[in-house]
Order: sequence, then structure tokens, then C-alpha cells
Amino acid sequence: MTKSNASKATSDALCRVLADTYVLYLKTHNYHWNVEGPKFRNLHKMFEEQYNDLWQSLDDIAERIRALGYYAPGTHAKLRALATIGENETIPSEDDMLKELIADNEAVSNTIRAALKLAQDSGDEPSAGLLTDRLGTLEKQL
Repeated sequence: MTKSNASKATSDALCRVLADTYVLYLKTHNYHWNVEGPKFRNLHKMFEEQYNDLWQSLDDIAERIRALGYYAPGTHAKLRALATIGENETIPSEDDMLKELIADNEAVSNTIRAALKLAQDSGDEPSAGLLTDRLGTLEKQL
């Protein structure tokens, strides 16, 4: 794979990471707003911490895509098309929110691992470092 092809492959993988991260951010923020039940206070606070972290990471991922010379997907339609996780149009119970967010965090971690392998294989250390940091954060949250 040429450097240009490797850069494009890494950029495409980063776009998928961006999309999954965005959908996870949106879902986590939605659940923060709408959680109810006996675990409300703890979940409300935890969801806020997580959506703030996800929001901050979106800019870093998009800027890395731009540094590689490609455009970051910036519309809901493009992000939804690239995402491996889906939105939830309902408001689940607090326990189901947790189950869903755990599964989604694991899915995002898998997307990151695939992108990390591409970045490492192509010698793209800045992308690999960014992805390693994101993976560590998600694993800690899980």
C-alpha cells in the first residue's frame, strides 16, 4: 500500500471512529437528559462526564482527519451512514440505558481497534497515539 493509500485508509477508518463517537455522544447526552429512577443522580452525573469527554474527542478526531489531508464527515446523514452503532428513538429504563451504552462503548472500542491497526501498519504514529488514548479512555469508562 502506498503512503497515499495508507493515509486514505487511515482517514476512512478515523471517519468511522468519528461517526461512532458522535452517535455515542448523542445517545449518552440524550440519556443524561432523560434518565430517571433510583439511580438517577449517579447515572446523570456519569453520563455527563462521559458525554463531555466524547464531545471533546470529536474535535481531536476530526482535526486528525484534516491533518491527513481529507475532509471530516460533518453532517448527521454522513455520520449515521458511517456509524456502526445506531440511535435509539425510545427512552429505555435506566438499566437498559446502561446495557445499551456498555454495548455501544464496546462497539466503538472495536472500531477504534480496527483504525489503530491501520494507523500502526502504515506508521502513522500521531493517529495511532490519538486512537490509543481514546481506547484507553473508553476501556476505563467501561
